[in-house]
This record gives sequence, C-alpha cells and structure tokens, in this order.
Amino acid sequence: MIRIQRAGDRYPGGDPEAGVETRHALSFGPYYDPDNLRFGPLLAVNEERLAPGAGFDEHPHSHTEIVTWVVEGELTHRDTAGHETRVRPGDLQHLSAAAGVRHVERNAGDTPLTFVQMWLAPRETGGEPAYTLVPALPDTYALPAADATLHVHRPSPGDEVPLPDADTLYVHVVRGAVRLAGETLTAGDAARITAERPPAVEAAEAAELLVWAFRG
Repeated sequence: MIRIQRAGDRYPGGDPEAGVETRHALSFGPYYDPDNLRFGPLLAVNEERLAPGAGFDEHPHSHTEIVTWVVEGELTHRDTAGHETRVRPGDLQHLSAAAGVRHVERNAGDTPLTFVQMWLAPRETGGEPAYTLVPALPDTYALPAADATLHVHRPSPGDEVPLPDADTLYVHVVRGAVRLAGETLTAGDAARITAERPPAVEAAEAAELLVWAFRG
C-alpha cells in the first residue's frame, strides 16, 4: 500500500507571529488524529521555517531519536550535554535524547531557515544522551537505536532511484519533483509505503529525497 500525503494536507503549527511556521505530518501537540499517530518508529516529521532571530527556547526531550536535515539557512543548536553547533544544508544532526536532555534551536543568521526534523522512537529507553553531526552527509545514515536507516538521494531529471528493500518506507520530497506509482510528488509531499515491493522513484526534475527504511 502507498499512502501519499500532500504538503498542503499537513497540520499547520508553530507561532507565525514569532517567526516560527511549522507543518506536521503526524499528530503533534494540539493536533490529534488517532489514525495518524505515528508511522513505524516515526513519531514526528515537522517542516520548520524560522525567520531570522526566531527559534525554540530551551525545552526538554527524552526517549526520542531526533534527526534534523537543513534545507536552507543555518540552524544554531545548543544543548545541556555541552554541544553547540551550526547545522548547514546537507548536514545531518542526530540528537539521542535518551533519559533526558534540554536544547535550544534558533536561526541566528540574517536569512530564513528551513529544516525538516524527524523524531523516532528508540527500541530501548534510558541511557545517556548522545549527539552526532555529520557534515555533508553523502548518502546514508544508520540509526540502529530505532532499527532505521536514512537514505539521501539527489537525482537529476529522468534518473530512477531504486527504493531500499525494507518492511516499511517513508519518502519525503525536500525539493524538486518525482514520480512514484503514477503520482507526481513535489516539495513537502511524502509517501508511506507498506506491504508491497517498493517501486522505483523517477525524477521529473532535479530533486532531493529523504527515504527512511524501517525493519520490523
């Protein structure tokens, strides 16, 4: 089965007056849909847009694997485990909240910031927080804590992207346009694939895709 969620069908959130605009793919905060609580280990897929100077003040997380992908701009991250970094387009940030950590996320630059943040449920809770920053991620990032692997693809027009063999797949279009099972997906669209052999994705134009592959 392939379920497509269009960018316009995401739940709007954030605080636009404070320069924070969010689009949620799954139930989040005041938005509750019992049929859209999670997908595999994915608990949240949030598209965030922060105006210059805007951001999220210090707040807690626990028992969550948080993966962040910057689309444009620069994200300043600081957490109570002592990490302070700047995340740029093409970089992957992974914060394992474990038993508990607090962090700040802000657009400290003078241009708009857009990023996709994905929360995943770990197979086991507890432990010590951990932080990883992978500059210019080439293609894949394994996340054993959630039995998941993230694949990054940047196809040119006409290229076919074979999807990985997995129990379930989540495909998010970051930019450009692709064709999947007879449907055209553009920036912000996503597909959830279960219970069938995954088809290939064909780029209708230059594109960037995030593809999560889940086991179990």
